[in-house]
Amino acid sequence: MSDKKLFLLFLAVFLGFWFLPVDSLRFNSALHEAFALTSWYAREHVILCLIPAFFIAGAIATFVSQASVMKYLGAKANRALAYGVASVSGSILAVCSCTVLPLFAGIYSRGAGLGPATAFLYAGPAINVLAMILTARVLGLEMGIARAVGAVSFSIVIGVLMQFIFRKEDRDRTAEMLQLPAVETSRSLGQDIFYFAAMIGILVFANWGKPEAGDASFWSLVYASKWWITAAFGVLLAFILWRWFKKDEIKTWSASAWEYAKMILPLLFYGVLAAGFFLGRPGQEALIPNEWIASLVGGNSLWANFFASIVGAFMYFATLTEVPILEGLIGSGMGKGPALSLLLAGPALSLPSMLVIRGVLGTKKTVVYVSLVVVMATITGMAYGAIFE
Repeated sequence: MSDKKLFLLFLAVFLGFWFLPVDSLRFNSALHEAFALTSWYAREHVILCLIPAFFIAGAIATFVSQASVMKYLGAKANRALAYGVASVSGSILAVCSCTVLPLFAGIYSRGAGLGPATAFLYAGPAINVLAMILTARVLGLEMGIARAVGAVSFSIVIGVLMQFIFRKEDRDRTAEMLQLPAVETSRSLGQDIFYFAAMIGILVFANWGKPEAGDASFWSLVYASKWWITAAFGVLLAFILWRWFKKDEIKTWSASAWEYAKMILPLLFYGVLAAGFFLGRPGQEALIPNEWIASLVGGNSLWANFFASIVGAFMYFATLTEVPILEGLIGSGMGKGPALSLLLAGPALSLPSMLVIRGVLGTKKTVVYVSLVVVMATITGMAYGAIFE
């Protein structure tokens, strides 16, 4: 760094501290929310969500045949098959916008086409069966159906558009991937399936969402037994590693998982800090007053839907938390159209996830992806609001 740039950096830091509004109640509240959200994120998501996801991503990068990924998810794969696999596999995982990132990075690094990879990226947090059911029960059947149809359609349309917009770059990338050496393994396909099923089982059941009080459905029974089920998958994974894996393979797998952790964790925590500082935790106020947001999402105007999509895209939602938040906002005057816009943009995106996606795809592709989600959520919300408002 030149002396001139260093001087300007020192000057900017000095002025920043000089004018820091340390006596402002709102500024101090925003700081509190930033650290409170990050503390909550560390307790609730790192151990149970991200660590299993890092190991799954490391396993994909280490043991999954590149030819298999390209056959089913590559740029030249059958489109119906590729997007079907991407959307279904994402929905089965039912993870949040941050937990899906290591898995997305894993399949993309093994040769998945940009279209199927971004379809998977959107589908993972957006097409969540439990969230769809909760949305229908709390916000109404038509909202639940609209969310389900919109999320499934979005994952495919966004993937197809990303593939089309960056088709030349993806063709070049596919050609480079074909030159890489094949993965050698001593295990059968069935053994590898059990290996991945055990890890996915740990990820899914350790994070199984708590049902509403008094709910006696199948989902509540699963929740009551979630730790027994998770432990069973853990024992299965330990047995698989003991019987079917060599020490060098386990070491390589761990090293790959660590590489994903180094790439993703810092960006996630920076993003969570920023999201907490500006928007706060659900139900808590930070730098941007809650009443500003509530006043801007009433009715069904283009601005109300667009603003709801933007807020949803930048705010961090843990899985299933978006429904009670929206219930409160609708009670405060939020229109049905903006509510759907937020539902379609919020769970699939967040400021932390944008930072990581940029690290994987680059700035241009990330801007296009985020823009597609926001624009489509806005248009869909306006159409829904025009019909049901």
